[in-house]
Amino acid sequence: MNIPSLRFPEFSGEWEMKKLGEIAEKVNSGKTPLGGENVYVDKGVLFIRSQNVNDNTLSFDNSTFITEEVNSTMKNSVVKPKDILLNITGASLGRSCVVPEEFDTGNVNQHVCIIRLGKNNEPYFFQPIFASEKGQNIFISLQTGSGREGLNFQSIKGITLPVPSLTEQQKIATFLTAVDDKLTQLKKKKTLLEQYKNGVMQKIFSQEIRFKDDDGKDFPDWEEKKLNGLVKILYGKDQKQVAEENGKYPILGTGGIIGRTNQFLYDKPSVLIGRKGTIDNPVYMDTPFWTVDTLFYTEVYPNTIPKWLFFKFQTINWYLYNEASGVPSLSGSTIYKIPITLPSQQEQIKIANFLSAIDDKINYTTIQIEKTQQWKKGLLQQMFC
Repeated sequence: MNIPSLRFPEFSGEWEMKKLGEIAEKVNSGKTPLGGENVYVDKGVLFIRSQNVNDNTLSFDNSTFITEEVNSTMKNSVVKPKDILLNITGASLGRSCVVPEEFDTGNVNQHVCIIRLGKNNEPYFFQPIFASEKGQNIFISLQTGSGREGLNFQSIKGITLPVPSLTEQQKIATFLTAVDDKLTQLKKKKTLLEQYKNGVMQKIFSQEIRFKDDDGKDFPDWEEKKLNGLVKILYGKDQKQVAEENGKYPILGTGGIIGRTNQFLYDKPSVLIGRKGTIDNPVYMDTPFWTVDTLFYTEVYPNTIPKWLFFKFQTINWYLYNEASGVPSLSGSTIYKIPITLPSQQEQIKIANFLSAIDDKINYTTIQIEKTQQWKKGLLQQMFC
Protein backbone atom coordinates (compact mmCIF):
# COMPACT_ATOMS: atom_id res chain seq x y z
CA MET A 1 0.00 0.00 0.00
CA ASN A 2 1.21 3.53 -0.78
CA ILE A 3 1.32 4.81 2.78
CA PRO A 4 4.40 6.77 4.03
CA SER A 5 6.23 5.41 7.07
CA LEU A 6 6.30 8.88 8.65
CA ARG A 7 3.06 10.82 8.79
CA PHE A 8 1.12 13.34 10.83
CA PRO A 9 -1.27 11.39 13.10
CA GLU A 10 -4.50 13.06 11.93
CA PHE A 11 -4.14 11.60 8.42
CA SER A 12 -4.70 8.05 7.20
CA GLY A 13 -5.33 6.10 4.04
CA GLU A 14 -3.27 5.63 0.89
CA TRP A 15 -1.68 8.39 -1.14
CA GLU A 16 -2.86 8.40 -4.74
CA MET A 17 -0.20 8.06 -7.43
CA LYS A 18 -0.49 10.49 -10.34
CA LYS A 19 1.69 11.65 -13.19
CA LEU A 20 2.98 15.19 -12.96
CA GLY A 21 1.26 16.00 -16.25
CA GLU A 22 -2.10 15.22 -14.58
CA ILE A 23 -1.67 17.75 -11.78
CA ALA A 24 0.29 20.46 -13.62
CA GLU A 25 -1.28 23.22 -15.68
CA LYS A 26 2.04 24.09 -17.32
CA VAL A 27 5.35 22.34 -17.99
CA ASN A 28 7.69 24.26 -20.28
CA SER A 29 10.91 26.28 -20.35
CA GLY A 30 11.87 29.65 -21.78
CA LYS A 31 14.38 30.63 -24.40
CA THR A 32 17.27 32.97 -24.99
CA PRO A 33 15.91 36.35 -26.16
CA LEU A 34 16.66 37.40 -29.73
CA GLY A 35 20.04 39.10 -29.51
CA GLY A 36 21.23 37.02 -26.54
CA GLU A 37 23.22 38.80 -23.86
CA ASN A 38 23.20 42.00 -25.89
CA VAL A 39 19.59 42.63 -24.85
CA TYR A 40 20.29 42.33 -21.12
CA VAL A 41 19.77 45.54 -19.14
CA ASP A 42 20.66 46.75 -15.65
CA LYS A 43 17.04 47.05 -14.52
CA GLY A 44 13.77 45.63 -15.74
CA VAL A 45 12.15 42.17 -15.72
CA LEU A 46 14.19 39.51 -13.90
CA PHE A 47 15.54 36.95 -16.37
CA ILE A 48 16.02 33.70 -14.44
CA ARG A 49 18.86 31.38 -15.38
CA SER A 50 19.92 28.03 -13.94
CA GLN A 51 22.36 29.67 -11.51
CA ASN A 52 19.43 31.50 -9.92
CA VAL A 53 17.76 28.19 -9.02
CA ASN A 54 19.91 27.34 -6.05
CA ASP A 55 19.56 25.21 -2.89
CA ASN A 56 15.75 25.16 -2.86
CA THR A 57 15.61 28.94 -3.13
CA LEU A 58 15.37 31.48 -5.92
CA SER A 59 18.66 33.36 -5.69
CA PHE A 60 18.88 36.97 -6.83
CA ASP A 61 22.69 37.06 -6.83
CA ASN A 62 24.22 38.02 -10.20
CA SER A 63 20.76 38.84 -11.53
CA THR A 64 20.14 39.55 -15.21
CA PHE A 65 17.27 41.64 -16.54
CA ILE A 66 15.37 42.14 -19.80
CA THR A 67 13.10 44.98 -20.86
CA GLU A 68 9.30 44.87 -20.72
CA GLU A 69 9.30 44.84 -24.53
CA VAL A 70 11.48 41.72 -24.68
CA ASN A 71 9.43 40.09 -21.94
CA SER A 72 6.23 40.68 -23.94
CA THR A 73 7.66 38.59 -26.77
CA MET A 74 8.20 35.65 -24.37
CA LYS A 75 4.76 35.43 -22.75
CA ASN A 76 4.78 31.64 -22.65
CA SER A 77 7.67 31.58 -20.19
CA VAL A 78 6.55 34.33 -17.81
CA VAL A 79 7.12 33.20 -14.20
CA LYS A 80 4.39 33.50 -11.57
CA PRO A 81 4.44 33.18 -7.76
CA LYS A 82 4.41 29.57 -6.52
CA ASP A 83 5.70 28.18 -9.83
CA ILE A 84 8.20 25.35 -9.35
CA LEU A 85 11.41 26.04 -11.28
CA LEU A 86 13.51 23.03 -12.31
CA ASN A 87 16.91 23.06 -13.99
CA ILE A 88 16.76 20.67 -16.97
CA THR A 89 20.28 20.86 -18.46
CA GLY A 90 23.92 21.02 -17.41
CA ALA A 91 25.72 20.33 -14.16
CA SER A 92 22.89 21.77 -12.03
CA LEU A 93 20.24 19.51 -13.61
CA GLY A 94 17.60 18.53 -11.04
CA ARG A 95 18.05 21.61 -8.87
CA SER A 96 14.70 23.20 -8.06
CA CYS A 97 12.90 25.87 -6.06
CA VAL A 98 9.48 27.44 -5.55
CA VAL A 99 9.01 31.04 -6.68
CA PRO A 100 8.15 33.11 -3.56
CA GLU A 101 4.57 34.33 -3.17
CA GLU A 102 5.73 37.96 -3.02
CA PHE A 103 7.51 37.60 -6.38
CA ASP A 104 6.57 40.24 -8.96
CA THR A 105 7.58 39.53 -12.56
CA GLY A 106 10.15 37.32 -14.25
CA ASN A 107 10.98 35.13 -17.20
CA VAL A 108 13.24 32.10 -17.71
CA ASN A 109 15.75 30.86 -20.25
CA GLN A 110 15.77 27.48 -21.98
CA HIS A 111 17.70 25.77 -19.19
CA VAL A 112 14.94 26.26 -16.61
CA CYS A 113 11.55 24.52 -16.69
CA ILE A 114 8.39 26.09 -15.23
CA ILE A 115 6.08 23.63 -13.48
CA ARG A 116 2.79 25.30 -12.60
CA LEU A 117 0.48 23.11 -10.56
CA GLY A 118 -3.31 23.22 -10.49
CA LYS A 119 -5.04 25.02 -7.63
CA ASN A 120 -5.72 21.78 -5.73
CA ASN A 121 -2.02 21.00 -5.26
CA GLU A 122 0.64 22.62 -3.10
CA PRO A 123 4.02 23.36 -4.79
CA TYR A 124 5.78 23.52 -1.41
CA PHE A 125 4.84 19.84 -0.97
CA PHE A 126 6.02 18.65 -4.38
CA GLN A 127 9.27 20.62 -4.69
CA PRO A 128 10.83 18.84 -1.66
CA ILE A 129 10.11 15.55 -3.45
CA PHE A 130 12.15 16.85 -6.41
CA ALA A 131 14.98 17.83 -4.02
CA SER A 132 14.91 14.51 -2.16
CA GLU A 133 17.15 11.55 -2.94
CA LYS A 134 14.17 9.86 -4.61
CA GLY A 135 13.57 12.89 -6.84
CA GLN A 136 17.22 13.22 -7.81
CA ASN A 137 17.36 9.54 -8.76
CA ILE A 138 14.31 10.04 -10.97
CA PHE A 139 15.99 12.94 -12.80
CA ILE A 140 19.17 10.92 -13.28
CA SER A 141 17.17 8.08 -14.85
CA LEU A 142 15.33 10.47 -17.19
CA GLN A 143 18.34 12.27 -18.65
CA THR A 144 18.49 12.26 -22.44
CA GLY A 145 21.08 13.03 -25.11
CA SER A 146 24.49 11.57 -25.90
CA GLY A 147 25.97 13.24 -22.83
CA ARG A 148 22.90 12.38 -20.70
CA GLU A 149 22.58 15.97 -19.56
CA GLY A 150 19.03 16.99 -20.35
CA LEU A 151 15.37 16.46 -19.46
CA ASN A 152 12.52 16.83 -21.94
CA PHE A 153 8.99 17.96 -21.14
CA GLN A 154 7.36 14.62 -21.93
CA SER A 155 9.60 12.76 -19.48
CA ILE A 156 8.97 15.41 -16.81
CA LYS A 157 5.19 15.17 -17.32
CA GLY A 158 5.45 11.39 -17.03
CA ILE A 159 7.02 11.44 -13.55
CA THR A 160 4.75 9.54 -11.14
CA LEU A 161 4.32 11.22 -7.75
CA PRO A 162 2.44 10.49 -4.50
CA VAL A 163 -0.53 12.84 -4.11
CA PRO A 164 -2.20 13.09 -0.67
CA SER A 165 -5.13 15.40 0.03
CA LEU A 166 -4.51 19.14 -0.29
CA THR A 167 -4.87 19.50 3.49
CA GLU A 168 -2.12 16.95 4.13
CA GLN A 169 0.05 18.48 1.41
CA GLN A 170 -0.24 21.87 3.12
CA LYS A 171 0.52 20.42 6.56
CA ILE A 172 3.70 18.75 5.31
CA ALA A 173 4.68 21.83 3.28
CA THR A 174 4.35 24.11 6.33
CA PHE A 175 6.53 21.78 8.38
CA LEU A 176 9.24 21.42 5.73
CA THR A 177 9.24 25.18 5.13
CA ALA A 178 9.95 25.70 8.84
CA VAL A 179 12.91 23.31 8.57
CA ASP A 180 14.22 25.22 5.53
CA ASP A 181 13.80 28.52 7.39
CA LYS A 182 15.93 27.11 10.23
CA LEU A 183 18.61 26.06 7.73
CA THR A 184 18.56 29.50 6.12
CA GLN A 185 19.02 31.16 9.52
CA LEU A 186 21.94 28.88 10.39
CA LYS A 187 23.64 29.49 7.03
CA LYS A 188 23.20 33.23 7.43
CA LYS A 189 24.64 33.05 10.94
CA LYS A 190 27.68 31.16 9.64
CA THR A 191 28.22 33.69 6.84
CA LEU A 192 28.02 36.62 9.27
CA LEU A 193 30.49 34.94 11.65
CA GLU A 194 32.92 34.32 8.80
CA GLN A 195 32.61 37.92 7.62
CA TYR A 196 33.17 39.18 11.16
CA LYS A 197 36.22 36.96 11.59
CA ASN A 198 37.76 38.13 8.30
CA GLY A 199 37.15 41.76 9.17
CA VAL A 200 38.52 41.55 12.68
CA MET A 201 41.59 39.57 11.51
CA GLN A 202 42.49 42.34 9.10
CA LYS A 203 42.27 44.89 11.91
CA ILE A 204 44.26 42.73 14.34
CA PHE A 205 47.13 41.98 11.97
CA SER A 206 47.29 45.57 10.74
CA GLN A 207 47.47 46.53 14.46
CA GLU A 208 44.36 48.68 14.20
CA ILE A 209 43.11 46.53 17.09
CA ARG A 210 45.58 45.84 19.91
CA PHE A 211 45.21 43.70 23.03
CA LYS A 212 46.37 44.55 26.55
CA ASP A 213 47.95 42.33 29.17
CA ASP A 214 46.09 41.03 32.24
CA ASP A 215 47.00 44.20 34.13
CA GLY A 216 45.53 46.42 31.43
CA LYS A 217 48.94 47.53 30.16
CA ASP A 218 50.04 47.78 26.53
CA PHE A 219 52.07 44.97 25.05
CA PRO A 220 55.46 45.79 23.44
CA ASP A 221 55.65 46.95 19.83
CA TRP A 222 55.56 44.25 17.18
CA GLU A 223 58.89 43.29 15.59
CA GLU A 224 59.67 43.03 11.88
CA LYS A 225 60.74 39.48 10.99
CA LYS A 226 60.89 37.12 8.04
CA LEU A 227 59.28 33.71 8.20
CA ASN A 228 62.66 31.99 8.36
CA GLY A 229 62.97 33.44 11.87
CA LEU A 230 59.68 31.87 12.96
CA VAL A 231 59.53 28.40 11.42
CA LYS A 232 61.42 25.67 9.65
CA ILE A 233 59.68 24.54 6.44
CA LEU A 234 59.54 20.75 6.13
CA TYR A 235 58.49 18.52 3.23
CA GLY A 236 55.95 15.72 3.41
CA LYS A 237 56.75 12.19 2.29
CA ASP A 238 55.20 9.51 0.10
CA GLN A 239 52.49 7.71 2.05
CA LYS A 240 52.43 4.45 0.08
CA GLN A 241 54.75 2.57 2.43
CA VAL A 242 52.95 3.62 5.62
CA ALA A 243 49.27 3.74 4.62
CA GLU A 244 47.04 1.38 6.62
CA GLU A 245 43.27 1.12 6.31
CA ASN A 246 42.62 1.37 10.06
CA GLY A 247 45.57 3.58 10.92
CA LYS A 248 45.53 5.79 14.00
CA TYR A 249 46.89 8.98 12.41
CA PRO A 250 45.64 10.99 9.41
CA ILE A 251 47.58 11.22 6.15
CA LEU A 252 47.07 14.77 4.87
CA GLY A 253 47.16 16.18 1.36
CA THR A 254 46.18 19.61 0.09
CA GLY A 255 42.56 18.44 -0.15
CA GLY A 256 42.37 17.13 3.41
CA ILE A 257 42.64 13.62 4.85
CA ILE A 258 43.52 11.10 2.13
CA GLY A 259 44.29 8.05 4.25
CA ARG A 260 45.36 6.68 7.63
CA THR A 261 48.61 5.35 9.08
CA ASN A 262 50.00 4.01 12.35
CA GLN A 263 53.17 6.07 11.87
CA PHE A 264 53.45 9.82 12.18
CA LEU A 265 55.75 12.25 10.45
CA TYR A 266 55.37 14.95 13.12
CA ASP A 267 53.73 15.08 16.54
CA LYS A 268 54.00 18.71 17.64
CA PRO A 269 51.68 21.66 16.89
CA SER A 270 52.27 22.71 13.29
CA VAL A 271 50.83 24.91 10.56
CA LEU A 272 50.57 23.27 7.11
CA ILE A 273 50.45 25.00 3.73
CA GLY A 274 50.12 23.57 0.25
CA ARG A 275 53.33 23.19 -1.76
CA LYS A 276 51.52 22.35 -5.00
CA GLY A 277 47.87 22.66 -6.02
CA THR A 278 45.79 24.28 -3.29
CA ILE A 279 48.25 26.74 -1.78
CA ASP A 280 45.85 29.11 0.00
CA ASN A 281 44.26 26.84 2.61
CA PRO A 282 46.49 26.68 5.72
CA VAL A 283 45.75 23.90 8.20
CA TYR A 284 46.48 23.75 11.93
CA MET A 285 47.37 20.39 13.51
CA ASP A 286 48.05 19.79 17.20
CA THR A 287 47.90 15.98 17.03
CA PRO A 288 50.33 13.55 15.29
CA PHE A 289 50.01 13.39 11.50
CA TRP A 290 51.64 12.39 8.21
CA THR A 291 51.75 14.67 5.15
CA VAL A 292 52.41 13.88 1.51
CA ASP A 293 54.97 15.80 -0.55
CA THR A 294 52.46 18.30 -1.96
CA LEU A 295 51.95 19.74 1.52
CA PHE A 296 54.53 21.58 3.63
CA TYR A 297 54.46 21.31 7.39
CA THR A 298 56.32 23.53 9.84
CA GLU A 299 58.48 23.21 12.90
CA VAL A 300 57.47 26.34 14.80
CA TYR A 301 60.25 28.06 16.75
CA PRO A 302 59.81 28.94 20.46
CA ASN A 303 59.27 32.66 19.75
CA THR A 304 56.02 31.91 17.91
CA ILE A 305 52.70 30.47 19.06
CA PRO A 306 51.59 27.95 16.38
CA LYS A 307 47.89 28.85 16.59
CA TRP A 308 48.72 32.56 16.15
CA LEU A 309 50.80 31.67 13.09
CA PHE A 310 47.86 29.69 11.67
CA PHE A 311 45.63 32.78 11.81
CA LYS A 312 48.41 34.94 10.38
CA PHE A 313 48.76 32.51 7.47
CA GLN A 314 45.05 32.97 6.75
CA THR A 315 45.66 36.66 6.04
CA ILE A 316 48.47 36.06 3.53
CA ASN A 317 47.69 36.15 -0.19
CA TRP A 318 49.67 33.04 -1.07
CA TYR A 319 49.10 33.45 -4.80
CA LEU A 320 51.39 36.48 -4.71
CA TYR A 321 54.19 33.96 -4.08
CA ASN A 322 53.08 31.42 -6.69
CA GLU A 323 56.06 30.26 -8.78
CA ALA A 324 54.31 28.31 -11.55
CA SER A 325 52.33 29.25 -14.64
CA GLY A 326 50.30 26.03 -14.49
CA VAL A 327 49.48 24.25 -11.24
CA PRO A 328 50.09 26.76 -8.39
CA SER A 329 53.32 26.02 -6.52
CA LEU A 330 55.28 27.42 -3.59
CA SER A 331 58.90 26.87 -2.60
CA GLY A 332 60.35 26.86 0.88
CA SER A 333 62.93 29.50 -0.06
CA THR A 334 60.18 31.90 -1.17
CA ILE A 335 58.08 31.29 1.95
CA TYR A 336 61.09 32.02 4.15
CA LYS A 337 61.35 35.53 2.66
CA ILE A 338 57.76 36.55 3.48
CA PRO A 339 57.84 39.51 5.91
CA ILE A 340 56.02 39.03 9.20
CA THR A 341 55.35 41.52 11.99
CA LEU A 342 55.57 39.54 15.23
CA PRO A 343 53.88 40.53 18.52
CA SER A 344 55.08 39.34 21.91
CA GLN A 345 54.20 35.78 22.86
CA GLN A 346 51.63 36.94 25.39
CA GLU A 347 49.83 39.05 22.80
CA GLN A 348 50.04 36.17 20.33
CA ILE A 349 48.22 34.02 22.89
CA LYS A 350 45.53 36.67 23.37
CA ILE A 351 45.02 36.94 19.61
CA ALA A 352 44.95 33.16 19.10
CA ASN A 353 42.43 32.64 21.91
CA PHE A 354 40.16 35.42 20.62
CA LEU A 355 40.11 34.13 17.04
CA SER A 356 39.82 30.49 18.16
CA ALA A 357 36.63 31.39 20.04
CA ILE A 358 35.15 32.73 16.79
CA ASP A 359 36.25 29.57 14.96
CA ASP A 360 34.53 27.47 17.64
CA LYS A 361 31.26 29.31 16.96
CA ILE A 362 31.66 28.85 13.20
CA ASN A 363 32.41 25.13 13.62
CA TYR A 364 29.45 24.66 15.97
CA THR A 365 27.14 26.38 13.48
CA THR A 366 28.53 24.19 10.68
CA ILE A 367 27.73 21.08 12.73
CA GLN A 368 24.19 22.38 13.35
CA ILE A 369 23.71 22.90 9.60
CA GLU A 370 24.99 19.40 8.78
CA LYS A 371 22.82 17.75 11.45
CA THR A 372 19.71 19.65 10.32
CA GLN A 373 20.38 18.71 6.70
CA GLN A 374 20.78 15.05 7.62
CA TRP A 375 17.63 15.17 9.75
CA LYS A 376 15.68 16.69 6.87
CA LYS A 377 17.06 14.06 4.49
CA GLY A 378 15.86 11.34 6.84
CA LEU A 379 12.41 12.93 7.06
CA LEU A 380 12.11 13.08 3.27
CA GLN A 381 13.15 9.45 2.91
CA GLN A 382 10.41 8.37 5.31
CA MET A 383 7.78 10.68 3.83
CA PHE A 384 8.53 9.96 0.18
CA CYS A 385 9.75 6.39 0.24
